[in-house]
Amino acid sequence: MADFNELIETLSTRSKMAERQALTEEATKTAVVLPFIQALGFDVFNLEEVVPEFVADVGLKKGEKVDFAIKIDGKIVMLVEAKSIGTKLGDAQFSQLFRYFHVTEARLAILTNGREAWFFSDTDKQNLMDQKPFFTFDLQQHDKRQVQELSRFQKGSFAIDSIIEAASNLKYTQKAAAFLKQQLDTPDEDFARFVGRQIYDGSITKAVLEQITPAIQAALDEIIRDRIQDKLSITLRGDAAPAQPKPEPDVDAEAAAAGDADIETTNEEVEGFMIVRAIAARIAGIDRIVMRDAKSYCAILMDDNNRKPICRLYFNSATTKNLGLFDGEKNETKVRVEGPTDIYKYADKIEEVIKAYLEH
Repeated sequence: MADFNELIETLSTRSKMAERQALTEEATKTAVVLPFIQALGFDVFNLEEVVPEFVADVGLKKGEKVDFAIKIDGKIVMLVEAKSIGTKLGDAQFSQLFRYFHVTEARLAILTNGREAWFFSDTDKQNLMDQKPFFTFDLQQHDKRQVQELSRFQKGSFAIDSIIEAASNLKYTQKAAAFLKQQLDTPDEDFARFVGRQIYDGSITKAVLEQITPAIQAALDEIIRDRIQDKLSITLRGDAAPAQPKPEPDVDAEAAAAGDADIETTNEEVEGFMIVRAIAARIAGIDRIVMRDAKSYCAILMDDNNRKPICRLYFNSATTKNLGLFDGEKNETKVRVEGPTDIYKYADKIEEVIKAYLEH
């Protein structure tokens, strides 16, 4: 798996370079798509494994071609349709791949622009490609869990039945997660009535619904906070001496000037860091959230990069504690907190700045 991680990181670098230099579809194929197929363990120079410009006649349309057909033991297992890296993947490209999928024996299809790779299957109806991808992978922004999921498609471990089963599970998990997130943000009437019938004796009138809906939302928030805190407590109990992240050359100026000898990372700073990681876990890989302690504050950064500050913990004073929050323009605002758990109150601000970094 370590080798595969390294291959993906190399592809990430290729993708970033291609975004600046690859102006055509052919350039994108050469710079990123073929190396991507190769990283999955297929020999791009062997026509028995990778067939470029595969002819897929569709009805009256003859001579239609899909960019690559991937074979294992002589059978087509995947189709790959590539677009230039500047192309936004969408309905037009989906329709084209949908037609190809229908006339081949493949049960997997990849639509990629050299930055994103969308994976499709036929979980709804066999031999008819689903309208939505069951898995998407961003070559430039990904976490370890996503790389692990991508590794399923390697030739050496390729098992179509388990992939289709995982695709189906992913599809329903994503739908369930989207529904539950919606209820967390704004419980709808049907959901509130369902919960209301479990907790209220009597008819669920409009007045009752208005009364219990905020309570349901507060309860959902409390459940999530408790689950995160439970996991956090387990982690803190198991990590008596957490390893400090290895800094990159562009370390925080204050930390560099002060020297490690004058810096002491407190338990509250560690707890605060773990809480920020827990908040970030909803939208990004927690391995991308890194702590760098300095003399007067503890910085929490995205990708171990001091140009991507998420927040700062000013926990060194015996009398006052402050949390430094950043916006998308890296402007800092300090707020007073009683302790690490108050960080949960600012989860939306923390998520906003992380989202801003993910989008750029």
